[in-house]
Amino acid sequence: MRLALIYAALFACAAALILFAAKSGINAYAERRAADEMHAGALVFDRVATMRYDHLADAGRVLSADFGFRAAAATGDLPTLNSALDSLRTRMHLDQAFFVGVDGEVTGFQGPLDRADADRLLAALDKGADRGVLRIGGTRFNATAAPVDAPVRLGWVVFANALDQRELQALTRLTPINLQPRILPLSSLPPGIGRGVVTERQANGERMLFQAFPLATMRSNEPQALLLGYSLTHAVDGYRPMLWLLLICGIVGVAAAAAGSWLVARAITRPIAALDVAARRVARGDYVHVAVDTRDELGTLASSFNRMVDEIGERERTITHMALHDGLTGLPNRILLREHLVTAAQRGTGGRRQALFCIDLDHFKAINETLGHPTGDALLCEIATRLTAFAGEAFVARLGGDEFALVLSEGPRSLDAIARALIAAVSRPAMVNGHRITPCTSVGIAILGVDGDDPVTLAKNADLALYRAKQDGRGNHRFFEPAMDAEAQRRRQMEIDLHAALKEGQFSLMFQPLFNLKEGRVSAFEALLRWHHPERGMVSPGDFVPLAEDTGLIVPIGEWVVREACRVARGWPDHVRVAVNVSPVQFRSTGLAEIILQALGETGLPPHRLELEITESLFIDNPETTLASLHSLRALGVRVALDDFGTGYSSLSYLRAFPFDKIKIDRSFIIGLLNSRGATAIIRSITTLAEALGMETTAEGVENAGQLDILREQGCSHIQGFYFSRPLPESEVVRLLSAQMPDESAAA
Repeated sequence: MRLALIYAALFACAAALILFAAKSGINAYAERRAADEMHAGALVFDRVATMRYDHLADAGRVLSADFGFRAAAATGDLPTLNSALDSLRTRMHLDQAFFVGVDGEVTGFQGPLDRADADRLLAALDKGADRGVLRIGGTRFNATAAPVDAPVRLGWVVFANALDQRELQALTRLTPINLQPRILPLSSLPPGIGRGVVTERQANGERMLFQAFPLATMRSNEPQALLLGYSLTHAVDGYRPMLWLLLICGIVGVAAAAAGSWLVARAITRPIAALDVAARRVARGDYVHVAVDTRDELGTLASSFNRMVDEIGERERTITHMALHDGLTGLPNRILLREHLVTAAQRGTGGRRQALFCIDLDHFKAINETLGHPTGDALLCEIATRLTAFAGEAFVARLGGDEFALVLSEGPRSLDAIARALIAAVSRPAMVNGHRITPCTSVGIAILGVDGDDPVTLAKNADLALYRAKQDGRGNHRFFEPAMDAEAQRRRQMEIDLHAALKEGQFSLMFQPLFNLKEGRVSAFEALLRWHHPERGMVSPGDFVPLAEDTGLIVPIGEWVVREACRVARGWPDHVRVAVNVSPVQFRSTGLAEIILQALGETGLPPHRLELEITESLFIDNPETTLASLHSLRALGVRVALDDFGTGYSSLSYLRAFPFDKIKIDRSFIIGLLNSRGATAIIRSITTLAEALGMETTAEGVENAGQLDILREQGCSHIQGFYFSRPLPESEVVRLLSAQMPDESAAA
């Protein structure tokens, strides 16, 4: 009996020790598991945040690289900026998408924006901040910024999502435990909590684990931190039923304490160890399952663990797919294209030439503007389907906007034949949302290993070839040539120089006289823009004016020309006018009438002494808008002349619709006057038409007396050309007018 009691006492002690050990082990395991899962949760938070930042940054870079958006930013076209930002905000489900100019003006921000917040944001962007937590007012945002260069810095595109309770709860659902995430200023962290270190503290009567992680911030003077917390008390409470079960089993099994204790301990520790090992592997990114052998609490825990692993893996696959594919068409995006090109370069071409085809739809902006963005999006999906069918197993990607890319290998067909077939496949008519659309495309081609070995160089060279294809008339293809890169470098340098020229006053005006044949005197001067480069000397307008039109710089340059021409003409006799050429880009820009009105007001030049020369090409795209703008200019009192008449777009309809003051006959007709009766007949018909409509005529490019005699005979009222005078600087204009005045007095 005593021995039995001794054994019973020994077994009871053993059971008590086992219970104590089990409790201690569970506590230690719970703490370790909580710390591990907190670390794993922090990694999940960080990875999701990084992917979201990258996604927003990619979208920002695509938008900032868009030519139309850069042109709108350069010209201050707020409707276009707001339209582009609203479209991206809707498609990407963003809380904020706005543009910050280099002057601090913010376009597209939803809601009130304090001036101080705008100034602090501009300061952060100037210092190179491009992603992180951004506080505006009382709201924190996850934000990314992408610079908009053309190529000088115009501003930044900022995309942001609010870091509110809803966003933090969404992040919490990505972790198996509630880590109670909070965003706090780094200076507001509770005492004793270090950065990146798990710290145990008592809070509200519970044992809590805390861990803080610094967050990237847009403003360096407002560091933020992510604070995670988890209740150890709550975690250990989940094991209390197991401890009670062990106690009961220990009391009931005192007779077989040794064997029973060993079996129970073994049955408990094995699945816990398996879960621990699996949790560590999941923390390293290796998504493994735990075998479920029982239906007890441990089996339920293992099943929950397996479901957690599956859900995390599925979420990461979804996030990865979103980061690497286009949301509209489902095609791979620019990131995946870059990876494919790297792989293709490493794998080699197997003796066959392989090329990157960059595709851009021609006039796609007009489709969006006339038929709406839903129809434009549907057309992009149709083009994506066609390209996928054309490419077969080859790689197809959408780069953004209306740009696509294919990586194709030469086979039975040459790359040139492939490009022609590709253009034909894209250009087939399509029914989109009830509209019959015939798309047109241009293609630029760069050959792997020949035109570049790395993705960046290949993409750049294919873009240069695409630009050349568009320059050469659109609807065709061009292969990259080294000269294109040199030309692009030259254009970029000239664009930089144009900015400097406007800022440093390198532009000047020359004035070519217009001679009135009936009055026998100078009646006007045409203002001609000249650029004296400090290193290259005089630069031809034919070299820099087209570039200024492409980049939008022609608008501020044209404003300077109008103001300067009015200033100079104010000192001329009252009967002498000044004529200024207005670029189509400048004409279509907003505020032209206000600029002219300001120039007249500042200089005191009477409106009837300013003559604006426009070209016939303005009537091609939107004649109704052009006529409305012309009438608004006429309302100011200025004269309007039709320049280069007869060069290919002439139409009597707009001569009838708008009463021009003057028609300028293109010099191409004047050159053939002495050798072609047809040219003389054309001149006669133009002068007769102008006389019937009450308009003056000016013949451009008159170089000899024979041409002058014919023009006088055919009724031309004014001449302009080297026969009378070359373009003159301001000082020589004064001398010419002074010399003319005595002659007029003598004639009187």
